[in-house]
Amino acid sequence: MKIYELDTPSLLVDYDILMSNLDFMQAYADRNHVRLRPHTKTHKSPAIAKMQLEKGACGIAVAKTGEAEIMANAGMTDIFIANEIVGDQKLARIRELARTISISFGVDSPCHIEAAERMFAGEKKPAEVLIEIEVGENRSGIIEEADFYVLLDTIARCPHVHLKGLFSHDGNCYSAESVDACREIAIGAQERTLHFAKLASEYGMPCDVISYGATPTFMNQVPILPGITELRPGTYALMDASQGNAIGTLERCAASVLATVISRPTCERVILDVGAKGMTMQSRSAGICATPGKGTLPDYPGVYIDSMFDEHAIIYNADFREKVKVGDKVRIIPVHICPVCNLYDTMYLFRGDEVVKTVEISCRGALQ
Repeated sequence: MKIYELDTPSLLVDYDILMSNLDFMQAYADRNHVRLRPHTKTHKSPAIAKMQLEKGACGIAVAKTGEAEIMANAGMTDIFIANEIVGDQKLARIRELARTISISFGVDSPCHIEAAERMFAGEKKPAEVLIEIEVGENRSGIIEEADFYVLLDTIARCPHVHLKGLFSHDGNCYSAESVDACREIAIGAQERTLHFAKLASEYGMPCDVISYGATPTFMNQVPILPGITELRPGTYALMDASQGNAIGTLERCAASVLATVISRPTCERVILDVGAKGMTMQSRSAGICATPGKGTLPDYPGVYIDSMFDEHAIIYNADFREKVKVGDKVRIIPVHICPVCNLYDTMYLFRGDEVVKTVEISCRGALQ
């Protein structure tokens, strides 16, 4: 089947670009003598996760317990949930996974550790945890050294919890003003993470894993400092318009959404049959990831989606309006691919204009 024979909207992935992206990141990790643990929250697909493992990844990261379960059922045996886990329901599910695979999860509060101790009491294997270090993103994670020591003290008192290591995410690099500024953020984030690893070692709890990452830093090939053991990028596999702008080209953007022109109501307005429910309404307006509009049409340079309704994308461009007719199909590179993948049941891998494989997005909607 040709891609333009697909019904719309459909999620497309250029197979050759995908493979090139996987090779690029694995080679980058290998050059820096660190393990690669791709964050699969981007594509949410066991099929692509298996491709990443075949390229040399040491395991995978996920964002949710439900994603971990689906990936484990598909054969993944080394999974890190890069998120804090709260609630006995989720901990019980992780406990069940831990009986057959290697699984770890994030913590940043004593209550996380105490709950894990209670749930893993009597198990043959302890709960494996990584402490999150806040490195400038202003999200979750340890900020103060005093709080870090409280966590170490708590783990030391809990025989059924094992400190596997630390992890951090410099998501603030997305809004860096330049590539040089991105590099400064990356170096600072690594130094801060390694500082806490040194504190843990001095306390008597050396870290086997020091996991770090965000796609823009790695796609711009920032130096990886000695002591970092693992990289954890996600978006690199598929890329999107904002990540493409961060590296100065859209040529690594493997993913796009196929949509149909359904109306040309004025001399400049064009309406497509995909809206927020198939593209999201995300935008990026600052830093190296700044992106015009709410979606980029790669086959029509300078054409962007101007606004979104639930089921409609609106483009105001007189030249573009004259180049298309009702019924024509166009590709759109999303601003942020991760939430877009969560909106589709399947993605279509293609080469040239031929669909070569249909891939199930099995982790779609696995939010718990």
